[in-house]
Amino acid sequence: MGKVAKSIAEVVTNGLCIGCGLCEAVTHGRVRMVMTDTGALRPTPADAFEAEEEKRLLAACPGVAVEPRPMEAPRNDLVWGGYSSLAYAWAGDPELRFRAATGGVLSALAVHLLKSRQVDFVLQVEADPKAPMRSRWTLSETPEAASAAAGSRYGPVAPLAGLMAALERGQPFALVAKPCDLSAVHRLSKVDERVDRLCRFRLVLVCGGQSRLGKSRDLLQDYGLSEDEVTLFRYRGHGNPGVTRVETRDGRAFEKTYREMWEDEAGWQLESRCKLCPDALGEAADIAALDVWPDASPSGEDAGFNGIVVRSAAGEALVASAVAAGDLVLGEALTAAELTAFQPHQLRKKQALKARTEGLAQAGMPLLAAPGLRLDALAAAAAPESQARERDGALLRARQGRFSEPLPGEGGET
Repeated sequence: MGKVAKSIAEVVTNGLCIGCGLCEAVTHGRVRMVMTDTGALRPTPADAFEAEEEKRLLAACPGVAVEPRPMEAPRNDLVWGGYSSLAYAWAGDPELRFRAATGGVLSALAVHLLKSRQVDFVLQVEADPKAPMRSRWTLSETPEAASAAAGSRYGPVAPLAGLMAALERGQPFALVAKPCDLSAVHRLSKVDERVDRLCRFRLVLVCGGQSRLGKSRDLLQDYGLSEDEVTLFRYRGHGNPGVTRVETRDGRAFEKTYREMWEDEAGWQLESRCKLCPDALGEAADIAALDVWPDASPSGEDAGFNGIVVRSAAGEALVASAVAAGDLVLGEALTAAELTAFQPHQLRKKQALKARTEGLAQAGMPLLAAPGLRLDALAAAAAPESQARERDGALLRARQGRFSEPLPGEGGET
């Protein structure tokens, strides 16, 4: 293993920041998450932390290390990690199932936790009412609030900017976030005892990577719109997968199908950190939800189905409780091989990561540590020639400066 970043500034300038928001939380807002002119959320200023703050952040930062949460799962898979059960599932409320992304599992579980009073609130994300193309963290205290937040939010979002506000309430809560966010929460629990005591349920979406805001800006440009004209920006939902829909203050509406929006992977504008992610499958979560499209892509609209990966005893108890209440419907059991067939890109990336890391190490860049995520074994299952291509490609991109970025403020912000 090569070197790791020794400062948050080094995380940012080497393309390892995902904009999770933990920097803002730990500094109680003194360092804010700011949208850069490249459409990424970054801590600003990223080089003005007090020594104890930076020590705390580096212990948890998902740009330094990612690891699974030990949960003594009865089953293990090389790709998907530890789990207790795999199955189809969807929201029991037909209206929520329709509005939410895919089958609405995460929204249904958040609603159920509040209805059943297993938690006092849910830390999650929602569309920013003042800037609907963008997203913000929120603390949902009622089932209605959790339901209103349903739907995919593509692009940058910093859910952990609300983590200290959640912990300081001293009440049990649930967290719905990305896999990298949940790894940060798990690692923070090693230096903050409140995390495991108060964050009772951790729910995650299986992630294909976080696009920068530029992807959404490009869509507005296609329609000749400015962001301040937008009153609705719905990325998915209202069907499965549903259309991307934009509405304006003067009553116009524009739509693109899922395939039209996302078929050109070269235009996704994924964060550099996502291309190095060792855990897009949520191995620090109690429950992970994923798209389950045959051949890895929707062929049309359907009623909405998720796959779920239940990883912990708390996750199993939550599923059972939600099913008993009618808030969740559980379908047929799935296998790990079926999940990989639904999302083969996850396997390809996992098998490439060791080689990509070796390329970055040759370039002298700091690396993302991934203890417990089986990257050596995954690489061993890949063809040697593909490993060589990945290693050489990463080395070339690093030498070209394609992983690097300026400190926030040096490249502008919006």
